[in-house]
Amino acid sequence: MTTMSESLMRLHFLLLLLLCCVSPSIIFTLNIPVSEFVACRPRQIQAFAQFKNEFDTRNCNHSDDFNGVWCDNSTGGVTKLQLRDCLSGTLKPNSSLFGFHQLRYLYLSQNNFTSSLLPSGFGNLYKLEVLALSSNGFLGQFPSSFSNLSMLSVLDLSYNHLSGTLNPNSSLFGLHHLRFIDLSINNFSSPLPSEFGNLNKLEVFGLSSNGFFGQVPPSFSNLTSLTRLHLDHNKLTGSFPLVQNLTKLSYLDLSYNQFSGAIPSSLLIIPFLSYLDLNENHLIGSIEVPNSSTSSRLEFIYLGNNHFEGKTLEPISKLTNLKAIDLSFLNTSYPIDLNLFSSLKSLWYLVFDGNSISPASLSSDSYTPLALRILSLKHCGISKFPNILKTLQNLEFIDISENRIKGKIPEWLWSLPRLRSVNIGNNSLNGFQGSAEVLVNSSVQTLDLDVNSFEGALPNPPFSIEFFSVVSNSFTGEIPLSICNRSSLVVLDLSYNNFTGPIPQCLTNLTFVNLRKNNLEGSIPDAFYDGASLRTLDVGYNRINGKLPRSLIHCSYLKFVSVDNNIIKDRFPFWLKALPNLQVLTMRSNKFYGPISPPHQSPLGFPELRIFEIADNKFTGSLPPSYFVNWKASSLTLNEDGGLYMVHHETSYGIGRFDYLNTIDLQYKGLTMEQQRVLTSYYAIDFSGNRLEGQIPESIGLLKALIALNFSNNAFTGHIPPSVANLKELESLDLSRNNLSGTIPNGLGSLSFLEYINVSHNQLNGEIPQGPQITGQPKSSFEGNVGLCGLPLYGSCF
Repeated sequence: MTTMSESLMRLHFLLLLLLCCVSPSIIFTLNIPVSEFVACRPRQIQAFAQFKNEFDTRNCNHSDDFNGVWCDNSTGGVTKLQLRDCLSGTLKPNSSLFGFHQLRYLYLSQNNFTSSLLPSGFGNLYKLEVLALSSNGFLGQFPSSFSNLSMLSVLDLSYNHLSGTLNPNSSLFGLHHLRFIDLSINNFSSPLPSEFGNLNKLEVFGLSSNGFFGQVPPSFSNLTSLTRLHLDHNKLTGSFPLVQNLTKLSYLDLSYNQFSGAIPSSLLIIPFLSYLDLNENHLIGSIEVPNSSTSSRLEFIYLGNNHFEGKTLEPISKLTNLKAIDLSFLNTSYPIDLNLFSSLKSLWYLVFDGNSISPASLSSDSYTPLALRILSLKHCGISKFPNILKTLQNLEFIDISENRIKGKIPEWLWSLPRLRSVNIGNNSLNGFQGSAEVLVNSSVQTLDLDVNSFEGALPNPPFSIEFFSVVSNSFTGEIPLSICNRSSLVVLDLSYNNFTGPIPQCLTNLTFVNLRKNNLEGSIPDAFYDGASLRTLDVGYNRINGKLPRSLIHCSYLKFVSVDNNIIKDRFPFWLKALPNLQVLTMRSNKFYGPISPPHQSPLGFPELRIFEIADNKFTGSLPPSYFVNWKASSLTLNEDGGLYMVHHETSYGIGRFDYLNTIDLQYKGLTMEQQRVLTSYYAIDFSGNRLEGQIPESIGLLKALIALNFSNNAFTGHIPPSVANLKELESLDLSRNNLSGTIPNGLGSLSFLEYINVSHNQLNGEIPQGPQITGQPKSSFEGNVGLCGLPLYGSCF
């Protein structure tokens, strides 16, 4: 099951500096004369209020000037309606919204329409010119009534859950006046219909992050008005799409697909092309730059993680207007000289990960462009600290992780005046030049020193620090109290070191705290204040004693708590169920004691809990039948952000984003796996190794999303609840070493995901249910039950 919690911080640099330049979002501007709109009359305002009253608007920002309703200057009818991040509930087919027949501009983005289908009533708004419905949770497909929207020029349905096949006869393809369409970040899964080519007035076209597959239809070459084309993050295949006719194209993103073959030589001749992203495909060969390269408008070119040859470098170095380059993992057999880019005076972004680099071009005598602000040389086989950095006085972001750099970090690094983000993780560095105060006056905000060979006392971090991670080193001594004076610090990860002494009280002010696997002593400070921002607390594998601090009740944002493998002696913390966001609670291997059932035989009542791990303590008593009622694991709904892992995104002022990634130690399917990322789809319960008795509650069958269940090594009696067969997602089930009797429910044989089952050493009898998931188990999973028979045991039931 889950020996939980490595809340392992990883500085997941996404290079989002100056987002508007590096990776522009899909934007489109309509020139709408302000004189067309006037304040609405009381009757129209009342109708607008009636529409809002169909929803829960408690989270609505009524002071947001964006929200409101406007009317036509001549007719008085409602022509513009805007509400963002305001409405919660179901958008019903008979909503009063669909009675605003004069509407021309409708903006309803970032609301919570509780996974509603797109209502057909939108087709009643036949005068619509702009329909913006992004980030609302809509499901399904386009209703046929969309064909009535013949005047529509802007359609934004991005960030929803639209799914299935996009059929050629979809009502979408009758909207011939469309100039902007964004269907990005949905769940479509189909080939791209050639009918897209009929929308020949399109200027901005976004299909990013779906499941589209197959080749791009030749009809896309008909879209000659296109200025921006976003097809990234799909499963598109075949040769490079026909885009040469798209002479107005300025932005082309085909990254994260499976395109193959060579890039056509005519690509760089497209006269207005300034942004080209082909990252993460299967493209080969080189790039040909026309003789008139000085007239090229290309400013951003991303070609990383393909199969391009090294001779790609020289042509690209002739594109003198370039500001950003990604050439990660080129297919070269020789070290590359970074001096090739010396003529690119405007270059400020260079990612060269996974390439062998000439040591000479990393010296302080190199001619790398001095305008560089972002430089990533990860996994380049570098063995000496690159002195080239000393000359880059504009540098803001540096990533030289996953190299072989030894020795000490030079003192001059911390004097670079604009440096904000440093990742030197996964090297062999062992110290710092200068005093323990060498970092203090640096401008660095995010610092990753993970997986090196640092020893001794932890240096005092910069005053400006926001993210500080030193995972898996050999730092010793007490946690420095200087951290208490770092008012901007959000994330602190000191896990897997040799720190000793108490936990400083000031750490209760942070958002993410990971002190796992050190030698810390004393109790967790009981100093969490009302409204504290704490989201993750991991102090597992230390020598923490005392009780859980009751002031944790003030941490309403808390999602992840791990105190496993300590010597905490306390009763079960029923009071934690008041935390509305708590998802992971692991308390394994402590000295907790007493009942885990609330008074009056009521459900446990943690509203969001989905990983609950209390193994190897001294808990006693029985569980009431309703114990598992109203648990998060009873729902199979998507997690709120649709992400694969439990992760929190944090924006660092002026430099982009870092991610705090929660991880756990899994004890699962009979195995132990350390530092596994927490899947957002992972639901687990582990009560093993306690003194629980009585019957296993029938309500366990309500936990439809449960993946792992471990009740082993207790004193449970009675039958295995037949409702366990309702756990269709279950992969691991351990009920061994109890006093269970009766037969094994036949339904267990039909659980198609069940890979591990152990019911050994009970008092079960009868025939073992047959099914591929059962008969494939070892006989040790059933031994110790005198009355059991059938495969995989030797005894026959006949």
